[in-house]
Amino acid sequence: MKVYFGTYQALLMNRGGPTYKIFSLKQHLEKLGIEIELFDMWNAEKQPCPKDLLHLFTANLNTFPLARNLYVSNIPYVVNPIFFSSHSAGLIRTYLSVEKAVAGILKRSYSDYTITKQICMAAQKVLPNTQAEGKLLQNALNINKNKTQVIYNGVEKRFAEADPTIFRKKYGWENFILYVGHLGSLRKNGKNIVKAMQQIDAPSVIIADVMNTEEGKWCEQQIQKSTKIKLIKWLPHHDPLFASAYAACHTFILPTMFETPGRAALEAALAGANIVITPYGGTREYFHNMVEYAEPRSVKSIVEATEKMLNKKKTNRLKKHILENYIWDKIAQDTKKMYEEVMQELG
Repeated sequence: MKVYFGTYQALLMNRGGPTYKIFSLKQHLEKLGIEIELFDMWNAEKQPCPKDLLHLFTANLNTFPLARNLYVSNIPYVVNPIFFSSHSAGLIRTYLSVEKAVAGILKRSYSDYTITKQICMAAQKVLPNTQAEGKLLQNALNINKNKTQVIYNGVEKRFAEADPTIFRKKYGWENFILYVGHLGSLRKNGKNIVKAMQQIDAPSVIIADVMNTEEGKWCEQQIQKSTKIKLIKWLPHHDPLFASAYAACHTFILPTMFETPGRAALEAALAGANIVITPYGGTREYFHNMVEYAEPRSVKSIVEATEKMLNKKKTNRLKKHILENYIWDKIAQDTKKMYEEVMQELG
């Protein structure tokens, strides 16, 4: 079986969760005998055809032209939407109704909700990362329940064997607070993360891409003023020092505006860290009652949740849960089975 992977053009520039998801899933699917071809718009000889299947990652304005062309060319695709909204399903439905009436007059309709809906409607399967995302797609965008199938996010098993001594020897820090992600994106909540770290009486490490935005610059300036926060601007994901940082820290924090579900938190938990995370975006389905949930808009909440976790001993409970449910080997098996069912339905 041959499956194409497609997504938005700036993927490799972002170096975020979707990047690692795509390449990790590709690697593990290939071990199962699935031929994966990365969609290349510049290679005329390697374009998908109606007998192929394309797996699309993200359903938004950036991927809409590809999805639209797949549909009109009769090329089947499945989509992992990565969809979340702070608005209720009812409010989204009302918005879409109003937009539909206006679009009928203006002959145009470009809202994010409409684009996500159109991409999902044309897909053979819609693959939310959580049950909560699936219900939102069904109730807000009217995506058929029978078309949706939850395929959970995965994590590399290697983080379970991470060696904390590599990071300790290089930087001399241990039992610290750790954040991994971007600084400068509103969704990542960098300002409140830095403010919380400044208030906690414990050393903190941030491993991050600092974006060239007003918030990114503010965060970097504040970190430079602090003697308790160390900024490491970037580490390659495969670098042993990266995994070692997870293992060396005491508490990993990811109190962002939402996560679906937060790959870095899964990696850190697998390495044995205590976890503080946002309650938004389906995180409770992965982490249950084994972490502390912090309200991202409240610095006080982030501080209190982090201090609570700093006072708790590390355990292997969450690590065991992740090993049993969210390792890429298992996720790849689920994905392969889904591909086979889609292709069988297509005949």
